[in-house]
Amino acid sequence: MTIDRRSFLKLSGASLAGAFLGTKQTTPVWAARAHNGVAMLYDATKCIGCRACQNACKEWNGNPPEPDSIGLHDAPRELSADTWTLIQLAKPEGSNEWAFLKRQCMHCLHPACVSACPVSALHQTEYGAVVYEPKRCIGCRYCMVACPFGIPKFEWDEPLPYIRKCTFCIDRLEEGLEPACSEACPVGALTFGKRDSLIAEAEARIRNNPGRYVNHIYGKEELGGTSMLYLSPIPFEKLGLPTLSPEPVTRLSEVVATYGTPSLALSVASFLGGVYYWFTKREKELQAKEAIGQEEREVES
Repeated sequence: MTIDRRSFLKLSGASLAGAFLGTKQTTPVWAARAHNGVAMLYDATKCIGCRACQNACKEWNGNPPEPDSIGLHDAPRELSADTWTLIQLAKPEGSNEWAFLKRQCMHCLHPACVSACPVSALHQTEYGAVVYEPKRCIGCRYCMVACPFGIPKFEWDEPLPYIRKCTFCIDRLEEGLEPACSEACPVGALTFGKRDSLIAEAEARIRNNPGRYVNHIYGKEELGGTSMLYLSPIPFEKLGLPTLSPEPVTRLSEVVATYGTPSLALSVASFLGGVYYWFTKREKELQAKEAIGQEEREVES
């Protein structure tokens, strides 16, 4: 059977469209698995701002102190490449309400950083922890742009910079230990355990102390859920956490990256290969005809 150029292009275009539109619209296995992973509950009503968790994080990960402008040994104001856990005082201007806030990677169940990374330098483990592989990183910093919480930080001062952030102490989790920060907390403001159990515990605290807490568990549903869960005595926007919808921001990119990309890439490769083959074959046919014509003209002359 022969096929002309127009028919070939039509069939190739149809195969490309079919590969993309036929993509399975399901949640990736790694995202579904994280719902059953571990989590950490931070109760802002219990935190005394001692920064024991912050210091434990630095000590365990070997991160250097960040002196401030007046010479305090370690007084970072924001998360950075060397500060992965930070305790901040949240006291809105003109308000008598205040509380401490623990900032760190949220280890989202549908992590935007993982979805945005074009080389899989970030991935989610079976525990739900989102970790970084520096050997894969190409320095594009898409993860920094994608993160709704502004967590990944770049080593701007290093000649060969990496992305740095909280790892949920994945090395400790693999040894059966809890993260260094929660282990160091002296007042029970941090609780580590299974995510579903912590949600049940947080709901019980709200139910038993309705005047103490905002009636909401931050991280239970935000962006499809996170592994960091928060209870607060003041509204979460005043605590310093962004107001987010339950819809994962990664839904479209998860579908494309997890299921669509391989089939689409294969179709594109097949299409381009077919085009190359058609043009190569066509060029050889024209050259053969030209050679025959040249021989006929030489015979006639």
